[in-house]
Amino acid sequence: METLWLMITNLGRDEVFIVVLALFTWLVRPQGGRELGVGFALSYLLNSALKYGLNLPRPFTNDPSLASEAARATAGGPGLPSGHAQMSATLWLGIAAQLRSTGFTVFAVLLVALICASRLLLNVHYPSDVVVGLLLGIGFALLAARVHFPQAGALRWGIPAALLVVAALIPAGAPREFGTGLGLLAGFWAARPTFAPPRDWAGRIIVAVLGLVMVFAVYFALGALPQELKDMGVVRALRYAALVLVAAEGVPLALRRWLPAQAGAAQGAPQVVH
Repeated sequence: METLWLMITNLGRDEVFIVVLALFTWLVRPQGGRELGVGFALSYLLNSALKYGLNLPRPFTNDPSLASEAARATAGGPGLPSGHAQMSATLWLGIAAQLRSTGFTVFAVLLVALICASRLLLNVHYPSDVVVGLLLGIGFALLAARVHFPQAGALRWGIPAALLVVAALIPAGAPREFGTGLGLLAGFWAARPTFAPPRDWAGRIIVAVLGLVMVFAVYFALGALPQELKDMGVVRALRYAALVLVAAEGVPLALRRWLPAQAGAAQGAPQVVH
């Protein structure tokens, strides 16, 4: 059974979040993907701040035999709140809150529940870790579904620039999650999805396959940087900001045959998603 729970818990990995956020933005709701990305980044930053600020132990901290080596490998940093629970809830329930589809909501709730259960059954979190993470994730999911994060005028690039300055001030040896979160927030804040999703299945498949190839090519290329560079907060922030902008701006530009500009966006009209 541990193999099954490890498979389920790995649905809370960064790579899965990248795929789901990218596909939702390209194929379902471009502007909604941007709002969800901002909410996701804020959730990630708060989760990291609480984890390292509280610095609470995990079940296996004093007795490593409580969790297998494979299970411990899925557990990064201190225990409270659970990152898998919080980020999975933010992502999947955020999509459900935007789509308002009963079928998808049931799927999202079940998936998040299974991921939360996996953290307990693998003995890598206490119940309190998971409950707090889940509640925070629900809060950010609702935030991402109901709040429009403005980016008019200087806000579009001013806020990302300020975030990168903050990343440059991160002291050496600080947890890498802070640079990652600041980069994600900078990238999603600056992103301006002005394209329309493809309407036919052939276009959807082409965009999904080619888009993910482009995104992961950049992901692995940036991951090949020397370790001493990747350990710098500002470099890590720039990596993730660049990754988001490639997904939100570069892929639509390269695949504009299948991701055409929206009529209102092409004329400079503001986009409003209901």
